[in-house]
Amino acid sequence: MGAKSSQIPLAPHYGDRQRCPPMSAKATIQTLTATPAGAEALERLRQWPGEHRVAVGLSGGVDSSLTAALMVEAGWEVEGLTLWLMSGKGACCAEGLVDAAGICQQLGVPHHVVDSRDTFVREIVQGLVQGYQAGITPLPCSRCNRAVKFGPMLSWAKRERNLPRIATGHYARIRLDREHGRWKLLRGLDSRKDQSYFLYDLPQDVLARVVFPLGELTKADTRLEAGRHGLRTADKPESQDLCLADHHGSMRAFLDAYLPPRDGEIVLQDGTVVGQHDGIEHFTIGQRKGLGVAWSEPLHVVKLDAPMNRVVVATRAEAGRTGCDVGAVNWVSIGPPKLGESMNVDVQVRYRSEPVSANLTCIEANDDDGESERPHRCKLTFQEPQFSITPGQGAVFYDGEVVLGGGLIDSPI
Repeated sequence: MGAKSSQIPLAPHYGDRQRCPPMSAKATIQTLTATPAGAEALERLRQWPGEHRVAVGLSGGVDSSLTAALMVEAGWEVEGLTLWLMSGKGACCAEGLVDAAGICQQLGVPHHVVDSRDTFVREIVQGLVQGYQAGITPLPCSRCNRAVKFGPMLSWAKRERNLPRIATGHYARIRLDREHGRWKLLRGLDSRKDQSYFLYDLPQDVLARVVFPLGELTKADTRLEAGRHGLRTADKPESQDLCLADHHGSMRAFLDAYLPPRDGEIVLQDGTVVGQHDGIEHFTIGQRKGLGVAWSEPLHVVKLDAPMNRVVVATRAEAGRTGCDVGAVNWVSIGPPKLGESMNVDVQVRYRSEPVSANLTCIEANDDDGESERPHRCKLTFQEPQFSITPGQGAVFYDGEVVLGGGLIDSPI
């Protein structure tokens, strides 16, 4: 990771168990009966193959807090690991670091804070700014999981603490396909909380060393179990937005902090000017509300034209797309198909969107993709036209609950 464990005022570094004695809540764990879902999660953890030694990624939220508590209760040797991603006020930083440290103190386990701010700025902040400047809407969470969190956390845990695994509070599941010698990524049992969409980019060597204890719990189960453990975060509200938006107050505020105002035109596809904008970065494909345009029927954003600094809009009848090209594809639960091979898949093109049926065909990689680790590309043809096909967002391919793979939308068709 290139960063050392840090001691900072907001979240003390507990270097050994003697410095963080358990509070009375830990004794409560042994006297209260687990919920049925919690009991099943504990049994899965007790039966988990391999060494039961783990670094738990702690954000200071209830999900990661319960992950640590369950693993302690199941008899694992646990250490907490929090990545310091941003400076200043923000739920994912100052408050989160304090709560993560408090959970470790409550559970009687060491807590480590790793300064990852430079990595976060380089991999996420700069990538977001460059993407919005180019007229795309980046998907920072999947890139953050790949470049900032999972791989770097595994490397740090092994190098600094000789811990072979990490665990996180993500709602997703991992299974070993022994027949094909491959780790499969599955949706979380709770469809409303499933986070597999953001995890499609994890490689096999990472999936082999990650544990998701909450994958078969619902959010309601998590709250009940957190209460059973007496965790300080049991009733903590969830963040409703991207961490950068929370940190800056809104996504618009984040973008305004990094990009100068760029007034331009809102136009129809034939070039007719219908309005003005204050920066294409404030718009996204498929957007209908907040355009500030009066027209005879609702208009939707269909293109962000960065070279011309234009927002292109169209009526719903004209806004549908029959397909798209997808680049930087990571094949997860299956190996890469052959060039030209086709398959029918369910595809999710936004985190909150429902999966839709599509035909996937593997196509040649572009030499200028700049993704040497992810050279695979494919073409998606939707069974029905879609209205929010956004360059820069993820297209994740499913077979039922199994994540086949995913990549970044390149160009709508």
